[in-house]
Amino acid sequence: MQRRNTQSLGEVLRDFFEDHTELYEKMMEIRVQRAWGEVLGATIMQYTRNIYVRDRVLHVSLTSSVLRSELTLCRERLVKSLNDYAGASVIANIVFH
Repeated sequence: MQRRNTQSLGEVLRDFFEDHTELYEKMMEIRVQRAWGEVLGATIMQYTRNIYVRDRVLHVSLTSSVLRSELTLCRERLVKSLNDYAGASVIANIVFH
C-alpha cells in the first residue's frame, strides 16, 4: 500500500523556509528589488542604475539628482509600499545614491 503525504505545498514550503531562514530572507530581498520597478514604474526605472539590499536597507543608485531628492521626501511611504508588495517586512530604510 502506498503512503500519501497530506501536507499541502504551502505547508511544505513554510516548513522548509523555517529551517532555511537565510534562503527565505534572500528570496524576500529579491522580491523587494523586483518590486522597485513594479511599484515605481518604467519612468523611474530609466533613472535607476543599481538596486541591492544589505542589512535590511535598500540601496538604490539613481542618475537624476532631482529624482533622488523627490524620492528622499517620500522614503517612508516607499518602504511601506515595497514591504507591502513583498508581503513581509523586508527593508527598514532606503538609501539613495
